[in-house]
Amino acid sequence: MSSLEGKHIVLGISGGIAAYKSVTLLRLLRKAGAEVQVVITPHGKEFITPVTLSSLSGKPVVSEFFTANTGEWHSHVDLGLWADALVIAPATASTLAKMAHGVADNMLITTYLSAKAQVFAAPAMDLDMFAHPTTQRNLRQLREDGVIIIEPASGELASGLTGKGRMEEPEGIFAVLEAYFSTDKPLKGKKILITAGPTYENLDPVRFIGNYSSGKMGFALASQAAKAGAEVTIVAGPVEQPTPSGAVRRIDVTGAREMLAACESVFADADAAIFCAAVADYRPAECCDVKIKRESREEMTLRLTRNPDIAATLSGHKRDGQITVGFALETDHEMENACAKAARKNLDWIVLNSLRDPEAGFRKDTNKVTVIEAATGAGHPFEAKPKEEVARDILKTVFRL
Repeated sequence: MSSLEGKHIVLGISGGIAAYKSVTLLRLLRKAGAEVQVVITPHGKEFITPVTLSSLSGKPVVSEFFTANTGEWHSHVDLGLWADALVIAPATASTLAKMAHGVADNMLITTYLSAKAQVFAAPAMDLDMFAHPTTQRNLRQLREDGVIIIEPASGELASGLTGKGRMEEPEGIFAVLEAYFSTDKPLKGKKILITAGPTYENLDPVRFIGNYSSGKMGFALASQAAKAGAEVTIVAGPVEQPTPSGAVRRIDVTGAREMLAACESVFADADAAIFCAAVADYRPAECCDVKIKRESREEMTLRLTRNPDIAATLSGHKRDGQITVGFALETDHEMENACAKAARKNLDWIVLNSLRDPEAGFRKDTNKVTVIEAATGAGHPFEAKPKEEVARDILKTVFRL
């Protein structure tokens, strides 16, 4: 039996070409035993007719605040209380902006503002609209507000262009909803902080000290933790990784000090922290306000100062029962160095990999790790695997799942 059996789902449809996909999503939800109430914006009706949606849902489609010929009032408050989940697919740039700023000028937005249940949004728009700073700012705000954003895919768009902005396929949205209601969530109720990617330490406005970390491992951990039911906050350095679907809050930072401040803001409430970021050990002691000109000097000496140790700083004042996990990328005496690092930083677990292994290291899609329990020194080695599978191995070991 599907986890959606008997659930009350409000399906919000806004005015985008991807509205045709909502018909398939509606069919999947009904087939799984969910009761679905469609709420469509006025522009949405230009792409898909209420007659079609009503026939598939078995309920009259709600669009206006009242029925014109009878004066029957449609209560957005009642809909918000009735729903076990509100999923808005497609969520256009306009709808996302209205959600983020509370512009309650249609039935869908007033229902959103009244919803007590979890809200999901599946963005759909052209690639430039999706990448625009305004849209990205609105998405960050909605994540802060607790909305689960189902990331769009890259592909051919209605404009004829190709890029990110194509609404996730109905089957993918359905899988997110089914996973959300699944009782097989061993990390449900857990709050997990994860750091990912590199830090960049500015030398001047155009140059920095950094490293080759892609953030793939940290984002794989965030994705798998969210799938297991955890509420995840990922603090990410400068990376191009998409935010995983599910209950994932993302905080983007640049330097080590900024990353530490972001982590400190959430660490106290976290049940566990996984320090996966490749934080720069040092930063320039001085940062120029203007670009350093090559012509002005024959040679240049950089004076570096030590960055804060994020893992050691936070692990140094963790509370009883709070778990901290670090990573060690070693080139020699791997087990010895990793165990020493775990002890030095007061970590409960440390994940070891080696630059000597061709399937591990920066920018790879695979990793080969040994998960070490600091208290005993016992290592749990795993074969080389895609990073999503490595993330599952790490979580299962650390949380004894």
